[in-house]
Amino acid sequence: METQRQKKIAGVLQQDLADILQRAATDSGIHGVVLSVTKVYVTSDLSIARVYVSIFPVPEATPLMNGIKAAGPQIRHELARRTRHQLRRVPELHFFLDDSLEYIEQIDKSLKGGENPIENRDLLVRRKKS
Repeated sequence: METQRQKKIAGVLQQDLADILQRAATDSGIHGVVLSVTKVYVTSDLSIARVYVSIFPVPEATPLMNGIKAAGPQIRHELARRTRHQLRRVPELHFFLDDSLEYIEQIDKSLKGGENPIENRDLLVRRKKS
């Protein structure tokens, strides 16, 4: 159960992180890639934030995600600079790839192709719970 405070901080982090990541991608010369922060969960002690990032097109997702994880300390520093008047301490950032759009697309393709993923569950790749 998330408290109002956790939700509020998650909202602030989500907005600023989306801006930071999009700007970093543009500055790196990466064009044609859409980065969005889909959800941020903050622990009850506000020390860790789980950040879910959606990257489109999908083939670009893994290398970009590795780059984001490697740049974690710089991203956290920029986030601290932006939120210095709102947060006393910036939580540690843990980044995860949000593949829900890809999963929905697979379901849609299966349904349009005449195969029913609901009846034959082997049509869809198993998703990891994170």
